[in-house]
Parts: sequence; C-alpha cells; structure tokens
Amino acid sequence: QVQLVESGGGSVQTGGSLRLSCTASTYSCKNDCMGWFRQTPGTERERVASVDGLGRASYADSVAGRFTISRDNAKNILYLEMSSLKPDDTAMYYCAARGISKIRCSGDLRRASDVNYWGQGTQVTVSS
Repeated sequence: QVQLVESGGGSVQTGGSLRLSCTASTYSCKNDCMGWFRQTPGTERERVASVDGLGRASYADSVAGRFTISRDNAKNILYLEMSSLKPDDTAMYYCAARGISKIRCSGDLRRASDVNYWGQGTQVTVSS
C-alpha cells in the first residue's frame, strides 16, 4: 500500500512563495508517475503539475512559469515549489501517484482518474 504524506502548506500574501513536500513511504517512487492536484469546494480536483517515469515535468497552463515540480529519488520526496502566488491558487493541494515501482511508469497523471493513490492534502491560502 502506497502512503503519501504532504507538508508545507500555509497562508501567504499575493506574490509570496511556498514549497510543498510529499514523502512517499512503503515503496520507491523513482520510477513512478506522480503529481500535484488541487481542489476548491464544489469543484473537481484539477492537475497542477506532474512528472512521468523518466522525471519529465509538465504543468497546467495556469501555473506554468510560476510552479516547479521535482522529485528527490534518494529521499523519496516529491516537491512543488510555488512562487508568484495568486489568490486563485488558494486550494487544498494533494499529492498523487500511480503506485508503480518495479518498472518505469509510462504515461502521465493528467486527470484525477489516472491516480491510484492520494495524500491527505495540505491547504494553501493566498490572500490579496
């Protein structure tokens, strides 16, 4: 069973920065497809950024150029560096994984339906 634990959320003002961390336990995530999604009340969970099995990153248009996703394979941690934050970035942020370790994950996490495992979420609030 894959376990994902997020940390690093909080409250910042517009233009501020935060770094989210997702620690994966019970498996090695270096070959996995992983990502960050976010959700606000009454809306569907949307992809923010993801990395494929080769570690290649992709981003939603709304965060491209402001957010950076990365993975430390030695520490088994997925990061999301967020800068130039806007009030529209306010949401619960979830770490996501497909849960593949023995072979390299193919494809990418583009939709919530692509995800097999979720973290518990961490709140990010950006005030104007």
